Order: sequence, then structure tokens, then C-alpha cells
Amino acid sequence: MTTGQSFRTKSLTAKVTEEEYARLQELATAAGQSMGEWARTVLLAQVNSSQEIILAEILALRMLYLNSVQILGQRRELTTEELRKLIERVDREKQGKAQDRLSGQNSNRPSRETQPTAPAFEPDSKPV
Repeated sequence: MTTGQSFRTKSLTAKVTEEEYARLQELATAAGQSMGEWARTVLLAQVNSSQEIILAEILALRMLYLNSVQILGQRRELTTEELRKLIERVDREKQGKAQDRLSGQNSNRPSRETQPTAPAFEPDSKPV
């Protein structure tokens, strides 16, 4: 066994009706997979999707916090309008940031969030 390699040793089962089974079999066949392969793919996609949503929300809170602290640290007032714009911007960018993190695209690059004088995330427009 190679280091880091793991084997599938656990099973999941579910009872379905004849009609449900036929519909599921059609989907598996259309995907070019056996029923087991297709079911595993669908189940794991749900898990990965949940992880992405949670990570996106954590990153959004982090970006919002760091940007707010940066503004306040410069002894500027954080107006309601500035906060609204910041929230909108964070909401637009959070999903992409989470996908980047989960795919490892940012793994070798120092995070801008950890640099005290840098913006908390790459601006796509003028700073808020």
C-alpha cells in the first residue's frame, strides 16, 4: 500500500421503490457509470458542496472583518454605505475564493489577508 492511499471499506445502503430504482439506473447509465459509482459520485458531491458553502461563509466573514479593521485602524469612519458596499463585494467574491482554496490554487502563494498593510482581498474595483 502506497503512503496516503486508502481503500474503500465501508458500504451504504438505501431502500428504494421499483420506480425510484429505474430512475436512478437511468441517471447512472446516462452518466456512463455503474449504479455504485454514480451513487458515490452524487453523495460525495453533496459533501464537497457543503464544505464549499461553509468555507465560503468563513472566508466572507474573514474578509469583512479584516477590511473593517483596516478601515478602523486607519482611524477612518466606517459608514453604513461603505459597510453595505463591502458586504456586497465580499458576497460576490466569497464563492470563488472558497473554490480556489479547495482546489489548492492558492496553496503556494502567501495570503494577502496575512499581510498587515495589504488589502484583505484582491480588489476588482476601487477600494471601499
